[in-house]
Amino acid sequence: MTAISLGPSPARRDALTRRIRLLVAATITYNVIEAVVAITAGTIASSTALIGFGLDSVIEVSSAAAVAWQFSARDHAVRDAREMTTLRIISVSFFALAAYVSVDAVRALMGTGEADRSIPGIVIAALSLAVMPFLSAAQRHAGRELGSASAVADSKQTLLCTYLSTVLLVGLVLNATLGWSWADPIAALVIAAIAVKEGRDAWQGKGCCAPTGHTPPAVGVAAAEPDACGCKPGCTCCP
Repeated sequence: MTAISLGPSPARRDALTRRIRLLVAATITYNVIEAVVAITAGTIASSTALIGFGLDSVIEVSSAAAVAWQFSARDHAVRDAREMTTLRIISVSFFALAAYVSVDAVRALMGTGEADRSIPGIVIAALSLAVMPFLSAAQRHAGRELGSASAVADSKQTLLCTYLSTVLLVGLVLNATLGWSWADPIAALVIAAIAVKEGRDAWQGKGCCAPTGHTPPAVGVAAAEPDACGCKPGCTCCP
């Protein structure tokens, strides 16, 4: 039986690595701008939701920076050695985000101040809703093909920003038009629960289903069937 390769070729791995570096750089750049705008607008409008969104952007920068550090290594073995440390940083970032959002949501539900409407906040939330899904999908696809759980976990951090953008946008619009100040904190608690799950998955190394090596199975040996998660042998994690 013909040997089957379990992973992308070295040239393809190099191309995927370069793609992830570019996507991470774009994510960091956008999130720095997003953080500055959101925190400034939130301070002016006394909006804890906007300030929380800005702090989430800071957390996303730390997560993306961890992946950038991992993929800054030219040698594939060094990148693999940094994988677990990067996953731990991303996981802690998720938990920190969940904690902040939960506390902020509870404070909002208890009536700790009312925020003014914020047009800049609505604009940055809408822009993030348009940009983040594409960055997340591109990095997740490249990470899965490369077999990098950390790249996939960071893409989920970016995807979580999409959820937060939706929550923030709905909350700001409802507050500005109908005065429904309770809508944002309720949805934010749901986001916090999602962040806890993603943090746990990152800590356990879940999130992708790509082979980690290039060693083919022995000639004449049939490939094993995928497990219950749908992962084939040699995969580091499940989707």
